[in-house]
Amino acid sequence: MILSARGRGNRREVLPVRLFAPGACLVFLALLAGCAGNVEYGDAGAVETVTVDFGSTDLQLIAEKMVGSLLASPTLQGGEPPVLQMSRFRNKTDEHIDTKAITDKIRTALVQSGKVRFTAAEVRDEIVDELEYQQKSGYVSEETRKRIGNMIGADYLLTGEMTSIRKRSGRKTDLYFLVTLNLVDLRTALIAWSEQKEIRKEATRPLLGW
Repeated sequence: MILSARGRGNRREVLPVRLFAPGACLVFLALLAGCAGNVEYGDAGAVETVTVDFGSTDLQLIAEKMVGSLLASPTLQGGEPPVLQMSRFRNKTDEHIDTKAITDKIRTALVQSGKVRFTAAEVRDEIVDELEYQQKSGYVSEETRKRIGNMIGADYLLTGEMTSIRKRSGRKTDLYFLVTLNLVDLRTALIAWSEQKEIRKEATRPLLGW
């Protein structure tokens, strides 16, 4: 409740003004609670079709196709598991896509298969710093310090790129993704394995709204 002033000639009368009735306050609070919405856990593997843009299902389909194809390739059959290094994955689409999420999912599945090994190229500088600390600082015992020069070199470079074609006609949108992955032999610079995954999605905008 606030006070308002109303003039009568030279006199000013202070009147109480009630902003909200009790019932109106309850309705207002109920509306605020409704705006908060509900949050629920969903199935991470369920098909996601919220929009036509790149989503979680696309990432899963790409990883499944690439991992299955590479594990079945002659390059990984027999002998000691080769050492791979994940190289830059180029995003040549018109979308902002977290390509690291794609390569992380592919690499994790390949490592868990036990058929390949990966270099930790992303933290190489940290590894070098730690090795130099162990060797030169004088704080690490001789029995536990790791020698410099024992890193294992990669046999193959795993690299790729992603492109897209988006077309609109009236209320319809057609989006096409093409993902290409190559395994390059570092000894010869030859491509030892290559695979592609195509994804096409269509969306129709409603007559009203978005």
